[in-house]
Amino acid sequence: MLNMMDVSSIQEIQKEEVVNCHFPSNEVLFDKDKINDRSAALKRGETLGNLEHLKIKIIFEDDKGLKKVITTIWAVGDTNIVLKQGVVIPIHRIHEIRIL
Repeated sequence: MLNMMDVSSIQEIQKEEVVNCHFPSNEVLFDKDKINDRSAALKRGETLGNLEHLKIKIIFEDDKGLKKVITTIWAVGDTNIVLKQGVVIPIHRIHEIRIL
């Protein structure tokens, strides 16, 4: 997991800007437990987003570095998550999910 100092320096972008990101094909997490935790957090975020309309902070990495976006997760698939307006982030590029 990222520490608080790391998170404060991460570039925040709007969900509409995610479409301009280029995502490499490699996984950003290397620990099996962290990958499982990420999957569980994504499913929880999807449920809370659809039922409670809660916003989620998603910390991900594109080819330029770490970014964060605050939005609602509409769907979680096998390889991608879907945000409003059909914006997609590959799961293998997500470092952390925080429910706000």
